Amino acid sequence: MPDGTAAEAAKRRRKWLGALAHQAETAPGRLVFWAVALVVGVMAGYAAVGFRLSIDILQTFFYGAGNQTIHSHAAGLDPWIVFLVPVFGGLAVGLILSRFTPNARALSVSDVIAAAALRDSRVDRKAGLASAAASLITLSTGGSTGREGPVVHLAAVIAGWVDDRLNHHGVTARDILGCAVAAAVSASFNAPLAGALFALEVVLRHYALHAFGPIVMASVAGAVIARVHIGEFTQFTLPENTLGFYEEIPAFMLLGVLCGFAAVVMMRTLFAAEDFADAAQKRLRCPVWARPMIAGAMLGALAIPFPHVIGVGYETTTRALTGGLDFQAAVLFAVVKCAAVTITYAGRMGGGVFSPSLMMGALTGLAFGAVASSVFSGLPGSEGLYALAGMGAFAAAVLGAPISTTLIVFELTGDYQAAIAVMVSVSVATVVASRFVWKSFFLSQLKRAGVALGGGAARFLPGTIPVRGLMRVRGADDGASDTACLALAEQGVKLRQWDTLAEALPLFEASRRLEFVPVMAQVVDGREEIVGALYQVDALRAMNRALIERDEERGG
Repeated sequence: MPDGTAAEAAKRRRKWLGALAHQAETAPGRLVFWAVALVVGVMAGYAAVGFRLSIDILQTFFYGAGNQTIHSHAAGLDPWIVFLVPVFGGLAVGLILSRFTPNARALSVSDVIAAAALRDSRVDRKAGLASAAASLITLSTGGSTGREGPVVHLAAVIAGWVDDRLNHHGVTARDILGCAVAAAVSASFNAPLAGALFALEVVLRHYALHAFGPIVMASVAGAVIARVHIGEFTQFTLPENTLGFYEEIPAFMLLGVLCGFAAVVMMRTLFAAEDFADAAQKRLRCPVWARPMIAGAMLGALAIPFPHVIGVGYETTTRALTGGLDFQAAVLFAVVKCAAVTITYAGRMGGGVFSPSLMMGALTGLAFGAVASSVFSGLPGSEGLYALAGMGAFAAAVLGAPISTTLIVFELTGDYQAAIAVMVSVSVATVVASRFVWKSFFLSQLKRAGVALGGGAARFLPGTIPVRGLMRVRGADDGASDTACLALAEQGVKLRQWDTLAEALPLFEASRRLEFVPVMAQVVDGREEIVGALYQVDALRAMNRALIERDEERGG
């Protein structure tokens, strides 16, 4: 009897939540969804704050100092500690990822972007949590990446969990994901404006009005959570900067060109290193769990002479923004940091690329500013101003998100006086980088995996529509005859039941006279049998319907 009562209660709860989700789709019921966005924002905000505080706690445990002072503190530690901590951290990461994630690889922001576009905003819950845990260990034990990737994983897991409770999918699922990502980024960086735009620009990749309100609400909730538990803060403290507007704009344009090319070099280096590490692992038959440990050993050896490669890198970034490094140190630190990020990425240790991009950009801008100040002594701008502009330009080129990156830079520094300098450098760097990589680092990752999201919905939507749901089954009155199907199959014109329109549409395109394509299934003895036929008119109708729905989502 109690079991039956509990089952009935669960049934009523699902029915009520489903009705709530349906209300959220319509006005004025859409306002109800704002309450859902608020709840999601609070949950994701707490997850991001917890992740950030956990990094500081673990770094203090392993190194004796938190993120803001870890570089200077690590310089005085026993070299064996600096070397061994990343090794054991890499071992732990390898064991976690090999057990809980596909291919022993941590999820990245690109996986969440693909989930939003292709998989009804779903990421594998176990893989998402394992990736966040692995990234937490990576960032706490010397890995040289950032925390935006892990908090986005956590946000995606939370969004999926909430949407499962609502028992509703489609547009609302993507909205919930956008709310969770916005809140997580906002809480992680204390940047509510940038958090909202990051979710729209990078993850959802549209600015639909129906999504804007709930996402902003969630982002604000995440920022409030961060300020309650961490305090009112800006990540970086800057000296007062002065910009000689007209005469210095060309210099910031040149800085944008430099940062764009430098970002391309870093991205291509990361991809090349990953390919090299994959080939080496296969050739040497290295177990997958050992790959992060080997990377940890390399990082530990590198961190002994260059402790600034440890962790997120905010201490060194602050030194660059305040002019605390000279030209030679800035160049050397940028090269070494790039090497450390490459090792961490190729070693599959987890973490994001945004924070490393901020540090690389600040160092690049500082080095450029030192040269510009010496060559053109009449320029009023400080080297710290060039570091600030470089930070935004480099990160925008990597993320392919000039708007949200610009706002993140302003919110991280609290310096809105340098708006023109940052905007000029960001815009130029983004244009330069887009000439040499596929839209952004994340979309380039997906393209390397065979998913070309940057080409528009018409390119990736066919891969989301299964043939099995559109075919006319064998023996149907309006279906194709077995004789006609077998004749086409013998010519190699056929589909398998697990194929999608991505495989079907090229067949119709290749022969304009083709009315249908047989759909085959493999039976026990290895033979194939006809299970149905996909008609061109059905395929085109389904594709047209999917494009209309996506267009309505983006414009609604």
